[in-house]
Amino acid sequence: MKSQHQVILSIGSNQGNRLENLTQCIDLIHREIGTVIKVSKIYETPAWGFESDAFYNCALVLHTFSSASKILTQVLKIEKKLGRIRNEKKGYQSRIIDVDLIAFDNDIIKTEKLQIPHPLMQERKFVLLPIQNLNLDWEHPVFKKSISSLLQACPDDSNCVVVYHLENPLQDISLEQFNYVAFEGNIGAGKTTLATKIAEDFNAKTVLERFADNPFLPKFYEDQNRYAFPLEMSFLADRYQQLSDDLAQFDLFKDFLVADYHIFKSLIFAKITLAEDEYRLYRNLFDIIYREMPKPDLYIYLYQNSERLLQNIKKRGRSYEQKIPAEYLDKINSGYLDYIKSQTELNVLIIDVSDRDFVKNQEDYLYILGEIKKKISS
Repeated sequence: MKSQHQVILSIGSNQGNRLENLTQCIDLIHREIGTVIKVSKIYETPAWGFESDAFYNCALVLHTFSSASKILTQVLKIEKKLGRIRNEKKGYQSRIIDVDLIAFDNDIIKTEKLQIPHPLMQERKFVLLPIQNLNLDWEHPVFKKSISSLLQACPDDSNCVVVYHLENPLQDISLEQFNYVAFEGNIGAGKTTLATKIAEDFNAKTVLERFADNPFLPKFYEDQNRYAFPLEMSFLADRYQQLSDDLAQFDLFKDFLVADYHIFKSLIFAKITLAEDEYRLYRNLFDIIYREMPKPDLYIYLYQNSERLLQNIKKRGRSYEQKIPAEYLDKINSGYLDYIKSQTELNVLIIDVSDRDFVKNQEDYLYILGEIKKKISS
């Protein structure tokens, strides 16, 4: 599963309402570029390299799937949106907003338009102090030094004073109150991608289904009648084993866990794929196992219509999935929704993501977080 990039940005302003400029900039970055995970305190610092009014400076950590060059393009658009007008004058100037891309993972990038890590970061106290305040486990990939070490060697003796404490944009979404959250959905709904992203953004541990190694899966799509029962039995055994092993490692009263499945999906798929006598036997075995399994504190079902599911399945390119008919996906969706209706004690949230792309569109991801926030509030 593709992980997000960890990006460090430095933001400054010395014109107009400096605090408002920074907060608006952070909000736009969070809504348009990626998820703002951490925000430093705001430091007031003298202008560096020229005579002017003092700056407000801060730093933030961003999670995003975008490339460094795309982030740079998006940052320049945000600066323009906030009123910054770049001119051809050489040297340092006053500015309503200034956003610098300081680090992109541990990469070293040198192009005509972009140098990462920022080539002057080690000389600027107003950059290093806010980044130190983020408490990151990050080492400069060129100098092989921590931020604290860079600060000790920094030649800048400017007086940088903390003036404000900003809130993390994710602070009001207290997902951590749910020790165990399960994301569910049909084939191709994006549950693993979303569960992984949520876990990265909220610093949770993950329990991800091990489906790719199942030897019966490709055979099942070729001959469902023959391989349905061994497939469902092997899935049930593997899910039970994985959940027993993984959940045993954690304290469900202290650790925050995110899973991309709930074991009840076994029964939903079995009801669709198995003959009546096979299903009765399967149900007896399932009921014994299900009683022992811990239930998620929050169960989130990602609904997508079958047309969109087929597009996603085609895009991810698993050969054995390409012949899945829309009718089969419709049955799975109905099975999930019937199951959800029958669960009076399960804390369920259904989110329709049929017209949303929470990987490429940050606003779609924030929509999902907003739906979770509403559920928490209610």
